Amino acid sequence: MTDLSRRQILAAAALATGSLAMPRILRAQGSGPIKLGTLTPLTGSGGSYGPSMAEVVKRAAAEINAAGGVLGRQIQVISEDDQTNPEAGLRAARKLIDVDGVSAIIGTWASSVTTAVAPVCWQSGVFLATVSGADSITQLPHQGFIIRTQPNTSLQGTKFGEFAVEMGAKTVAFMSPQTPFTEAQFRFITEAVTKAGGKTSSLIYDDKKTTLRTEVDQVLRGRPDVIVMGGYTNDTAVLVRDLYRASFRGKLIGFGYAVNKQLVDALPADVSEGIYTLSPSTAAGSGAYGRVARLLGVDAPDTYSAQCYDHLSLIAMAMAAGKGTTGAVIKDNLRKVAQGGGERVDNAVDGLKLIAAGTKVDYDGASGPCDFTEVGDITDAKFRYEQVKAGKVTLLKIA
Repeated sequence: MTDLSRRQILAAAALATGSLAMPRILRAQGSGPIKLGTLTPLTGSGGSYGPSMAEVVKRAAAEINAAGGVLGRQIQVISEDDQTNPEAGLRAARKLIDVDGVSAIIGTWASSVTTAVAPVCWQSGVFLATVSGADSITQLPHQGFIIRTQPNTSLQGTKFGEFAVEMGAKTVAFMSPQTPFTEAQFRFITEAVTKAGGKTSSLIYDDKKTTLRTEVDQVLRGRPDVIVMGGYTNDTAVLVRDLYRASFRGKLIGFGYAVNKQLVDALPADVSEGIYTLSPSTAAGSGAYGRVARLLGVDAPDTYSAQCYDHLSLIAMAMAAGKGTTGAVIKDNLRKVAQGGGERVDNAVDGLKLIAAGTKVDYDGASGPCDFTEVGDITDAKFRYEQVKAGKVTLLKIA
């Protein structure tokens, strides 16, 4: 595996196996509510995103229920906090599967959490829809029980490298904590930069440290034009502050989920000014995106909430198409409603009506066209390029 060691993956699988004395693949759900779980980061590094991710699923489910539900049954959404922590996420997943009896889990955010949770899901026959990007996730032997709407690390790393080159960089440094996507991110940045005649270097730091000045001084000896930051909000704030104190005046690029309003508000304006960000773009302007905005009561929903809306919509329609509510039914029918070549729909309520009438559907979502490869990766995505200007994260382009 490229992003995680085989030992880590086998350990996660062993934990999952030990927790499941009796697999629940044949779980009967013939009556009563259809139980679906959200497992999002309500606290921890992803805590600024998880609450709205869970909320949009609940509100979208309420709309489906008001229109008659799925196969005549109501959807019950049970929400848990993964705390942006693999151990907490695994405990919560066990609870959702073994106690609550969910058919699917929606919204795991951090790649480390998804890696821990995934074996529990596929061995239980529970479908997992995630917004995590690490390449290794869909390389797991998940038997078709995983899809992700987040572009994988290969695509994201390439975009970062190409953007650095576009800005004229000849020397690019990558600074990041150790995460499931770190190795692949740097590899694809390097491919893009070296193809254009540039060079790269990388440094892995401890994201629990309160200062990274030693690491900053080490990287700056290489005189980089651009530094790509691979961390989360809290450690990125520490890194940006120390880069400013070290008088680095080159260009900084970070993930959109790290260089956000929380980071900008936490730093003096002159420290965060000019930082560039990349993130997968929502399908702004689409009908599905407008529905997410209305459900959440916001003007511009974040990409993770948009993706979770799409997860629920696809799962609901897959159950209706397969005339069943188990994870296996979802797995076998999701692509039939996502990319089946039928009538275009942008919400589950309309899609369920068409399916009930015997019409094939093809879903375009709030996060974009939801078409998946055989292993569960999204086939394509647009990216949102932004920059911190005068204390605000400002859109530069979508491409």
